[in-house]
Amino acid sequence: MQVPAPFEYERATSVDNALELLARLGSEARVVAGGHSLLPMMKLRLAVPEYLVDINDLGGELDYIRVEGDEIRIGALTRHRDILASDTLDVHFPIFRDAERVIADPPVRNRGTIGGALCQADPAEDLSAVCAACHAQTVIRSSSGERVVSMDDFHVGPYETAVGDGEMLVEVRLPMRSGPGSAYEKVERRAGDWAVAAIGAALWVENGRVTNAGIGLSALGNVLRAGRAEEALKGKPPGDEAFEAAAKAVAEDCSPATDGRGSEEYKRHLAAELTRRALRRAADRVSEGV
Repeated sequence: MQVPAPFEYERATSVDNALELLARLGSEARVVAGGHSLLPMMKLRLAVPEYLVDINDLGGELDYIRVEGDEIRIGALTRHRDILASDTLDVHFPIFRDAERVIADPPVRNRGTIGGALCQADPAEDLSAVCAACHAQTVIRSSSGERVVSMDDFHVGPYETAVGDGEMLVEVRLPMRSGPGSAYEKVERRAGDWAVAAIGAALWVENGRVTNAGIGLSALGNVLRAGRAEEALKGKPPGDEAFEAAAKAVAEDCSPATDGRGSEEYKRHLAAELTRRALRRAADRVSEGV
């Protein structure tokens, strides 16, 4: 039977208390909420924290989806199930509901959180690609203050984020702009599995032209966001010509590896095809006024 290495356990009573604990315990402390990624890694001894700081009692401070000004703000402790059920997100960013429908299963969605998903920084994780496509920003807090970090800078690399010792991700912010449309497309070996490849796409369209675009990648190497593909869309009418140029750029710029889920060639093919599909659905949702 696989069991974690010994560790000490602390249960935070507030965000400030959690930050005090993280600052005192140092680099060997890890935050735990849903635990669906961290605990299996601990059982395999791939993660060996000396301390766990449990934040499950902080729902009053970190579990919310609300509109503030021109942003939708999501607390880091918001569960997958609540993101799936959110009409606010579905109106402005239907890509979230697309993704949540293909994430794991109900028991995982009942416990897993957006903060845990982003902080795990798994290259095949879904919500990181979604947030990248939506140009999300993250709010990282410590006992000395907070800083706002874009998704481009939040993900430092596989399983690495910008969250430092004594810090905690507390919020995700999504900018609301006019003419939005978004969608998520994923190929998986079985329902709820990690992606073989997945693409999130967001378009903002005014007067028949794309004013801004976001394309997020999952399970396609270390590339989280396809900047060249986004630039290929800006200023163009949302249609097959622009979508084909973006799909080609994504396939060229991603960096998939051959593994048990498929060959590099196959994954590049998926990257292009899923980009086309996601962009078409995103454009349809713009025209539908979603």
